[in-house]
Amino acid sequence: MSAILVLDDITVSFDGFKALDRLYLAVDEGELRCIIGPNGAGKTTMMDVVTGKTRPDKGKALFRQEVNLAMLSEAEIAREGIGRKFQKPTVFEQLSVMENLELALSGPRGILRALRFRPSPREKERMEEVLATVGLLESGERSAGELSHGQKQWLEIGMLLAQEPGILLLDEPVAGMTDAETAKTAELFRSLAGKHTLVVVEHDMDFVAALGGKVTVMAEGRVLSEGSLAEVQADERVIESYLGR
Repeated sequence: MSAILVLDDITVSFDGFKALDRLYLAVDEGELRCIIGPNGAGKTTMMDVVTGKTRPDKGKALFRQEVNLAMLSEAEIAREGIGRKFQKPTVFEQLSVMENLELALSGPRGILRALRFRPSPREKERMEEVLATVGLLESGERSAGELSHGQKQWLEIGMLLAQEPGILLLDEPVAGMTDAETAKTAELFRSLAGKHTLVVVEHDMDFVAALGGKVTVMAEGRVLSEGSLAEVQADERVIESYLGR
């Protein structure tokens, strides 16, 4: 399987502190990858580099083997097919669930123009598919503000899926969710793997275990260990730097 994302020799410094230190990370197409590690390990900076929010001091961030993300703007990277979801859901609470999806589909045209956007029959069908995928098909006409915290997270994931990204970057997606919502989110992510590439930054080890994919442990701006969750949990370096705390 070919790598869809390769971070090669990425270094990022802030006021002399190396947030990323010659980081090498490769993620295969269709993979469900979890990134774990202590606070300050560089996980968020890594995602900032992939999405263009932070420029590396050196190194390459290659998408689909040929696009160097380090040379593109945030908007250009989003158009290439990289979607990012932050920890706090950012949905338009005054709009309906379906209208939120229409906004996501309509592209960067401003909220007033987007509200006048009328989806084609194919686009409407696509939105219904997305709502079914994230478990919100029955809630399409509801105001997004009425949704539970977990449902808002699923809606935002749906808004990303509507844009058919090559990679979904998900930052602590189950923070604040109930146990039932967390279990449902794990099921959703497993169902998306293969059709999409997912990179999940997470602290909840039970959720990481439920996802069942490859785990990368970061520490001090580098990859410390990789493998199954059981393999990295048995790694003495991981126990010392992260899990043993």
